[in-house]
Amino acid sequence: MLAIARACALVGLEGSIVEVETDFNPRAGIPAFTIVGLPDSAVRESRERVRAAIKNSGLQFPPKIYVVNLSPADLPKHGPAYDLAIAVGVLAATDQMPLGALDQAMFIGELSLDGSIRHVNGVMAMTHTAQQAGLQTVYVAADDAPEASLVQGIEVIPLQSLGQLVEHLYGLSRIPPYQPPPLALDEAPILDGLTDFADVRGQEHVKRALEIAAGGSHNVLMKGPPGVGKSLLARALPGILPSLTMNEALEVTRIYSVADLLQGQPLLRARPFRAPHHTISQAGLVGGGAVPRPGEISLAHRGVLFLDELVEFSPKTLEVLRQPIEDKIVTISRAKGTLTFPANFLLLGAMNPCPCGYFMDAVKPCTCTPTMITRYQGRISGPLLDRIDIHVDVPRVDYEKLMGSPQGETSLQIRARVERARQRQRERFKDTPGLFANSDMGAGQVQKFCALTDPARQLLEVSVKRMQLSARAYHRTLKLSRTLADLEDHDIIQPHHVAEALQYRPRPQSF
Repeated sequence: MLAIARACALVGLEGSIVEVETDFNPRAGIPAFTIVGLPDSAVRESRERVRAAIKNSGLQFPPKIYVVNLSPADLPKHGPAYDLAIAVGVLAATDQMPLGALDQAMFIGELSLDGSIRHVNGVMAMTHTAQQAGLQTVYVAADDAPEASLVQGIEVIPLQSLGQLVEHLYGLSRIPPYQPPPLALDEAPILDGLTDFADVRGQEHVKRALEIAAGGSHNVLMKGPPGVGKSLLARALPGILPSLTMNEALEVTRIYSVADLLQGQPLLRARPFRAPHHTISQAGLVGGGAVPRPGEISLAHRGVLFLDELVEFSPKTLEVLRQPIEDKIVTISRAKGTLTFPANFLLLGAMNPCPCGYFMDAVKPCTCTPTMITRYQGRISGPLLDRIDIHVDVPRVDYEKLMGSPQGETSLQIRARVERARQRQRERFKDTPGLFANSDMGAGQVQKFCALTDPARQLLEVSVKRMQLSARAYHRTLKLSRTLADLEDHDIIQPHHVAEALQYRPRPQSF
């Protein structure tokens, strides 16, 4: 008897319905179990897991010649997520499960040898695929039910074991659909384990720059000698970032589900903060691999990508950031096809000004030659620097400030201003799909939403000519000015907003 169960194959962040067709030869012969349809090693090994799970669940595994076809046959199949669907197909083909129960349902899960059902990665993306295909029910491991329930409009049945599924489908012991608790984003602690801005001594102008960056999701580069607090300030930035909206939280959760990084959280409520080591490869940064996985820039989607010791990264690795910074997505082309991952992140870089770290330092003399400094700073290309909105120097902190009591605003106070600025942007862009923050604006949106007073326009015109700003730098200055105006609740950009935005453009160094 032919039985067809449905599973899902993940390609990047997208899913594709896989029909698990199971049949057997009723004639006598040497028992066999063959899986076809481009399975990888993990899928082929499911034969042994399925056989043991069925027997240890008190069910029968008749010695026959089984053939399992994973259709479409030209789509590669990876991982153990097909175990449950294959077992269901075998049971239905051998009259141990009602065939009608397989209609309008998807089965997702890895089987252990005792018949229990284990967690697999990408459950949220798979459930979304089932919902888009019009299926009514998805059967998942009990541990994965909270994640699957984030997809609205489909029934989620949590399973502990294969035997429990059989009893449920025969009506012997019905399993109630999983009822998720109300979704909430305001329960996440804001400063749990983070540095408060009030505890950072001095560096008020850097704190101001980071507030502006958080207010409009602008890229930042901090440059200064060793030990002045660049990494400390970077680690404090998450404390002033605005809360994730529900749509943003679902986007980020889907990425982390596919990467299997949720760590028991059904819904991520805090913005990501990723800080890869400078030895990371291009594939680790942008994504890819034999089984395509999101890289660090996609894991930082809607959050922060912090590159400490920026100059120590491979120049070729840094150059791959140029397209994602502009397009907010990363496209990976391979011989087998092209994948697209989201990559809308705030780039935060930190670097020393020279190899010894003390170029332009007020206390310790620099021991580097001009050639060494030029070669060191030249490891970051001009086009990449032009894509960074805020360039800020981080100087040495005076002893009196280090030993003084904490001063300045707390992260919560700064975060409140950032939230108000982001709310203004959400209202501004509510009728413009794809825009969430000022940094997302293209050239057309800049002209539409960045209204200037006449004095502000005149100041910008003179500055563009004198500073020889590129067209990209011109638009980024306008977007930064728009954020400065939002932080002060101004509808129209004023001259002092433009002046402050221009202060964050990079300045040529003199030796």
